[in-house]
Amino acid sequence: MPARCIPGDDCDEPVTANPDTSGAEVTRASVGLRSERGPVLLALMIVTALIALEATILATAVPGIVEDLGGFAQFPWLFSVYLLAQAVTVPIYGRLADVFGRKKIMLIGIGLFLVGSILCGLAWNMLTLILFRAIQGFGAGAVAPMSITIAGDIYTLAERAKAQGYLASMWALASVVGPVIGGVFSDLDAWRWIFAINIPLCLLAAWLIVRNFHEKLEARRQRIDYAGAVLIAGGSALLILGLLEGGQSWEWASAPSFAIFAVAAAMLIAFVLVERRVEQPIVPLWLFQRRVLLSTSLVALGVGAILLGLSSYVPTFGQGVLGSSALLAGFAIAALTLGWPVAATNAGRVYLRIGFRGTALIGSVFVVGGCALNLLLGVDSELWQVAANCAIIGLGMGFVASPALIAAQSSVNWGERGVVTAGNVFARSIGSAVGVAVFGAIVNATVGGTDDPSAPALSAGVHSVFVALLIVSIGVLAAIAFMPGRSTPAEVDRTADAH
Repeated sequence: MPARCIPGDDCDEPVTANPDTSGAEVTRASVGLRSERGPVLLALMIVTALIALEATILATAVPGIVEDLGGFAQFPWLFSVYLLAQAVTVPIYGRLADVFGRKKIMLIGIGLFLVGSILCGLAWNMLTLILFRAIQGFGAGAVAPMSITIAGDIYTLAERAKAQGYLASMWALASVVGPVIGGVFSDLDAWRWIFAINIPLCLLAAWLIVRNFHEKLEARRQRIDYAGAVLIAGGSALLILGLLEGGQSWEWASAPSFAIFAVAAAMLIAFVLVERRVEQPIVPLWLFQRRVLLSTSLVALGVGAILLGLSSYVPTFGQGVLGSSALLAGFAIAALTLGWPVAATNAGRVYLRIGFRGTALIGSVFVVGGCALNLLLGVDSELWQVAANCAIIGLGMGFVASPALIAAQSSVNWGERGVVTAGNVFARSIGSAVGVAVFGAIVNATVGGTDDPSAPALSAGVHSVFVALLIVSIGVLAAIAFMPGRSTPAEVDRTADAH
């Protein structure tokens, strides 16, 4: 039986996103690089890999960069400014995509990322490299939500999970190989090539999008909420900055910390007041009022925190506690990325039968179980046990993250899908930032701020993080249970028609 085409899917021309099309019958259900939508999917995979790669590739290249440019004290900003610029622009790009179309915003994002990459390769000191990394981040802020949104536009409900599996696979692969590639270029004293390799890939992705992806936009009178855009960007930037740098660049209980969070709170409160009054808000407040969107955003928040906690402290546990090499410790966390895309690819078959909430609940049981098994790890554990636990969590994440995201996308029509997808991506970014602060504070409190803690002390610190991750995973399960209990995606779809 052919699946029903939801608003935003053009069933007659798979690579055209048409906001006016609904109720048609899908006659083609192929998802892959050889299908008619294959070139668009390939472009989405390329840009997804690029933005994931840039988040990790510099980790092993820092020594070579510092030796060439100096500025050792500032190098952490190479990571923070990229993530910060990406996170704070996501909600704005999401709304603009609903106004001007996904294609324009995606091409703007690719263009900014390309310009930032070229400039990074030409940087002459650490300050300029940090500034150019911010430009990369501004591009990534458009690319990340647009990839998911475009996939939601050109694929049906039955196909979206498999499409998200392709994107998840690229994200996972890039995150794992990023440090390896960075280390190779650093060893060859050619760290600038880290950014040069982005140039042909950006150009290829842009060409594929221009040539193969077309939108039929309805001409509507639009007003841009500039005040809301400034307030949400400024407030969230200060909030994330305070979380990323608190306890590192300044003490938590210090004047800079209090000032940053106070100004962030004031700007976010002002943002809410502005959004309540403007005709076309940059981030509509109904995003926080609809049950399905609120619950799926909470899920994304928890997913971001869990991913950050595992990717940060599993390698630390493997090296510092179990005494394994950096490469083997990396393979342990890589196990997380093995089950995720496999589960995400097959999640569609499950949620078409039992619904989004049921599918995500099954996945959350695996996530909670894997996090609980981490509590059994200690100084006498084997690395394969760590990897096995990560694989279980990854398998669960595939059944949690994709159905939750697709449930959110499917509850709205084309004109709202961009901002909804961006809101979900933004929630995951906030979860990661909060995770950085909370997990770092937990470890520091446990090991007492020692620069070189012993294995038992470090084991206790990471064990505390594992306890926190278990609590977060239970919170994710609770958020999934709070999702509307619609039994099938078609019922969620009918809600979208009503909007």
